[in-house]
Amino acid sequence: MATKGFWSRRPRSPRPATSVGARNRRIQAFSSKYALFAAWACTILIFALLEPHTFLARENITSTLSSQAVLVLLTYALVVALTAGEYDVSVAAVLTLSSMIIAILNTEDHINIALSILAALAIGLLVGAANGFVIVVIGVDSIIATLGMGSLLSGVVLWISGGNTLSGISNSLVTLVVVPHVFGLSLSFIYVVAATILLWYVLSYLPVGRRLLYVGRSREVSRLTGLRVGRLRWGALIAASFIAAAAGVLYAGTTGGADPTSGLAFLLPAFAGVFLGATTIQPGRFNAWGSFAAVYFLVTGINGLSLIGIQVFVQDLFYGAALIVAVSASMLARRRTSAL
Repeated sequence: MATKGFWSRRPRSPRPATSVGARNRRIQAFSSKYALFAAWACTILIFALLEPHTFLARENITSTLSSQAVLVLLTYALVVALTAGEYDVSVAAVLTLSSMIIAILNTEDHINIALSILAALAIGLLVGAANGFVIVVIGVDSIIATLGMGSLLSGVVLWISGGNTLSGISNSLVTLVVVPHVFGLSLSFIYVVAATILLWYVLSYLPVGRRLLYVGRSREVSRLTGLRVGRLRWGALIAASFIAAAAGVLYAGTTGGADPTSGLAFLLPAFAGVFLGATTIQPGRFNAWGSFAAVYFLVTGINGLSLIGIQVFVQDLFYGAALIVAVSASMLARRRTSAL
């Protein structure tokens, strides 16, 4: 009887192909979302093994986290513009102008630091409005318009500064930016974390964030659905310049002064960070947390290379290669998302 029961047992039915395919898609989606974090962890592990005493030192960790607040905030300016489908290559020039305005007003004209900051932020709004007028109303391509605006602003900075580096900005701003307050971290890092949460919430949960995403994906479809495409694009450009000006405020507080050219060096790393960030968390979308992770992944690599004695020029090679890879990966992620 037992033998009969054994042979009469019905074989298991094969697992449906659809469930296997669904599982594979879930694994692929998970790996796409968090592959950057795995690469970041591997980078940390490699340099921790190569330079355990310096790379894992508390001072190095807190310095790395705190020193990149300016770059992260500038990256968020690009996140907003690119979400709306606009390339704003003037953000680094806005950052430089903002820091120089603060330095001139505060150190030479002896204007209160709070009023100097407000003036710098107002300049950012004006630049964004000018960009929006040229791009949205006149119809100039955003890369051409903002490239010209960036060159114009660089000339203005050289003009108003006389080509000189200024120092001596009020200690109250320096204290609010670079002095360690929380677990050895400066307040600038805390500001950036707060900005990350705010930008993530706006782009993910508020109607304006979803509308910007629709406009960035297809202006014509958005226009047919009743969205005010021009107003949304203009608003995104204003917001991008305002965030860049805020990054200039942090930069002025970080350096305690301003110089007419160094802020321009942030442009390439910011683009690398924003495109690499579009490959993680929300693949195919420019997003806050992805950009945050991307910037610190790249900076971790640069920091580790410098600690093991690699020459400084490798930084440009690293960021340039990262930008090429990031843009390619971002485009592939967007195509894969559109195909699903």
